[in-house]
Amino acid sequence: MIKILIDCFGGDHCPQAPVEGALAALAKNPELYVMLCGDEAILQKELQGKTYDSSRVEIIHAPEVIGCDEKPTDVVRLKRNSSMMKAIILLRDRDDISAMVSTGSTGALVTGVLVRLGRIPGVIRPAFCPILPTMDGGIVGICDSGANVEVTPAHLRQFAIMASLYMENVYGVEKPRVALLNVGKEAEKGDDTRQEAYKLLQETEGVNFVGNMESRDLLSGNYNVVVADGFSGNVLVKTTEGTALELLKKLKKEIFSRTIYKMGALLMKQMFTDMKEFMNYQNYGGSVLLGTSKVVVKGHGSSKAIAVEKCIEQAYRMEVSKLSAKIEAEISKYDHYEE
Repeated sequence: MIKILIDCFGGDHCPQAPVEGALAALAKNPELYVMLCGDEAILQKELQGKTYDSSRVEIIHAPEVIGCDEKPTDVVRLKRNSSMMKAIILLRDRDDISAMVSTGSTGALVTGVLVRLGRIPGVIRPAFCPILPTMDGGIVGICDSGANVEVTPAHLRQFAIMASLYMENVYGVEKPRVALLNVGKEAEKGDDTRQEAYKLLQETEGVNFVGNMESRDLLSGNYNVVVADGFSGNVLVKTTEGTALELLKKLKKEIFSRTIYKMGALLMKQMFTDMKEFMNYQNYGGSVLLGTSKVVVKGHGSSKAIAVEKCIEQAYRMEVSKLSAKIEAEISKYDHYEE
């Protein structure tokens, strides 16, 4: 039985989305056991009237809630009874618990995990790795996307190793094609950090490094992993998501601007529906925090039940595949463990 903690408070649609998402994941995975963290009375009320296997559901009472405007270091020190911190501490202290999922404050989660949970031996810094769909029907992971604003070449190499193993073991991508986010495709492009990282990635046997990538090619399907510092990666992901959403809004506005466009849209209704689903981030789960001693998945703050369900499935597959052990084994082959 794989036990996964669910932080049920902190996101925009809590606790309804985490509870419904957890029960949906439970119905699909007979070896899954979920532990719902949050105010017990509220969670009991949320579960009323729902059909589920009660022998695989447990409530962990945690009455405090973390606000997105709270200072992460204060949260770690002062809010040990919050749903997020209670989950992190339980994950650290109990060997029978495999993972946790949260849609709460990103800053509080990263700080709490680093201070209370810790890293896989050999990992310099954990990194976020969200998934986006590509134009050829595949997916691409971006690592890092927000955990580490400043990085060294050694950090970037570890991000590439961890993300490659993640894509291969969790999504079945054979020999993931890894690119380094840069201002141009030529090997000599970028600052000293990018140039040195390029050399390190070329020397890393466990990584299928294919060179630099310009941001416009993120969704081309030519890459399975894009390595970046947390600042650039976060901007890349949010710009891509924002552009897609605005294009959909523009398309909808244009369709309703003329009768002939509306008639044409009726004939293409299914195509537009499929396109909307393809671009909906809710269908791709959350951003896993690679490199932590146990599995941690961060869902978007506005995650609905389907997104939480996908986050739980990500955590489940990571644990089944023994990803953490594989990351530790691969990282140990290289000696660039500088802080």
